[in-house]
Amino acid sequence: MSRFAQLTFTNTVRSIQREHGSGRGVRFEVPGKPEPLTAEEAAFIQSRDGFYLASVGETGWPYIQYRGGPPGFVHVLDESTIAFADVRGNRQYITTGNVRDDDRVALFFMDYARQTRLKMLGHASELPIGADPKLATLLDSHRTDGKVERHLVIRVEGCHWNCPQHITPRFTERELDSALAPIRDRITALEQENAELRAKLGSG
Repeated sequence: MSRFAQLTFTNTVRSIQREHGSGRGVRFEVPGKPEPLTAEEAAFIQSRDGFYLASVGETGWPYIQYRGGPPGFVHVLDESTIAFADVRGNRQYITTGNVRDDDRVALFFMDYARQTRLKMLGHASELPIGADPKLATLLDSHRTDGKVERHLVIRVEGCHWNCPQHITPRFTERELDSALAPIRDRITALEQENAELRAKLGSG
């Protein structure tokens, strides 16, 4: 059983799985060590231009926030650590407050165009500006625009690739530009060809 399953397949969850006939053949094991990120997972994380970050507050209520930036703004530091420069947002600081009280977080990295999703569990820690100059230089080299207020480091416990079912394909402007480039080139060529033909007909 994966580390992700060990942490998420609680007794209640496993009971419901049995009710619905799923989870057969999955052996329960004592939770082990965190699982390292694979090269595939690292590449996927660093290709994303955003992700969803879930934390839990002192009231026990979960809270989900979106973090976005240029592809690669989430840096994979090693096989068990990711980090990014956290820039100023709406200044509610809900996620920041939650993490200070309970460092457990869940992340969803989405690729809507290819209907791919990577789920992650980890422990988040906040590093003040100037706490680690070398790390700050790395994270600030490729980050979201705005005023950096802190650096968020997440120690990964486990990941799980989700099935593509029910993920609605969506495309970013950058993805659409790339996909439509050959069509635009073809249209330009046809327009030029039509213009040349009209010119020949007019001259005749």
